[in-house]
Amino acid sequence: MDKRALTEPHPSRLAPAHPRRAEILAAHAAALAEGQAGYLDPETGLFVLTAGFLAGRGTCCTRGCRHCPYVGSA
Repeated sequence: MDKRALTEPHPSRLAPAHPRRAEILAAHAAALAEGQAGYLDPETGLFVLTAGFLAGRGTCCTRGCRHCPYVGSA
């Protein structure tokens, strides 16, 4: 895994300029704090897995998850 905190998605998965970035990151942070596997995306209403849940899997599933902790790892 790379050195990014679980609270910071890779920019290729959630652009720094995304118009709802703060709202998305707040929903992600709340889910992480509550130990939930994911949250409802405020933009699409889809269920999004948290970085904590994905890190617990141990490997990347290659499906392009927004909070994948393995993106950019060596």
